[in-house]
Amino acid sequence: MKRHLNTLFVTTQGAYLAKEGETVVVKADGKIRLRVPIHTIGGIVCFGNVGFSPFLMGFCAQSDVGISFLTENGRFLARVQGPVSGNVLLRREQYRRADDLKFSAEMARAVLTGKLANCRTVLQRAIRDHSDKLDKDRVEQASQHIRGSLRRLQSDLVLNALRGIEGDAAHAYFDVFDQLIISQKQDFAFRERNRRPPLDKVNCLLSFLYTLLMHDVRSALESVGLDPAVGFLHRDRPGRPGLALDIMEEFRPFLADRLALSLINLSQVQKKGFRRTEAGAVLMDDEIRKAVLVAYQKRKQDEIMHPFLNERVTIGLLFHTQALLLARYLRGDMDGYPPFIWK
Repeated sequence: MKRHLNTLFVTTQGAYLAKEGETVVVKADGKIRLRVPIHTIGGIVCFGNVGFSPFLMGFCAQSDVGISFLTENGRFLARVQGPVSGNVLLRREQYRRADDLKFSAEMARAVLTGKLANCRTVLQRAIRDHSDKLDKDRVEQASQHIRGSLRRLQSDLVLNALRGIEGDAAHAYFDVFDQLIISQKQDFAFRERNRRPPLDKVNCLLSFLYTLLMHDVRSALESVGLDPAVGFLHRDRPGRPGLALDIMEEFRPFLADRLALSLINLSQVQKKGFRRTEAGAVLMDDEIRKAVLVAYQKRKQDEIMHPFLNERVTIGLLFHTQALLLARYLRGDMDGYPPFIWK
């Protein structure tokens, strides 16, 4: 049985990671700040100016611990992974299926069904819990719009048509996203989804959480032997992890969006932790970044009933579970891929 393992996030600038026996040691300012047994770690994510021992890098590769390097503000730079695990026949089947546009459309329909259903649940729960603090009619209208999009997804459509439906539904969802912010509304105003760079504090939070989510989904796909670069909804592009982008669609609203809203509405993040650059980009400081990382790790430890397996699993294991289900589908052990739908 797969165990839920933590991700080690290193944000201290000038830190250096080294190997001592079977442990990962984090040093900063000439002192050892942390010792972590390698068997408790599922991955390591380094932000900014963080050094890494070659011996530790090799040890992580042998221990199936992926290492990701990001800029201090969370932009992905590179990833180090050991030998690819899993059956080569599975990956060859993945490549064949990705070349089949009809099959790709079926997979795209599945993951988008999961995404839009979860978006709608986010809106419905907001209406249920905070109807007196938001424009109920606007949010309900957006929810019904997404419901209609879900019905349209079930038609026999080509990829571009499915993308069009998703784009329209996403616009309706983010058009009322500001209604879900019920605390610190003036400090965390939201108009539209933007990125590269994010132009407001809410988009800054979302982009950062999506980066963390991408790391976990990519690691899960690699752990079952799938190639995270070859997707179905997201087509091949150099340097783009298409399959990881596909599968993380199901988790954006359920995990990242909800966590961003919780952090704001519970005042766990505040405006003083963000700054705007001369170019207009909004960045978070080290204190806010650490608060977000802690909250993300804590949320991953919560348990939920998996809607398909009907078993309780930690949220951190959901990525691995979906990767396994996809692998079983590609091998022909299942009749379809069951997306994660939050209820």
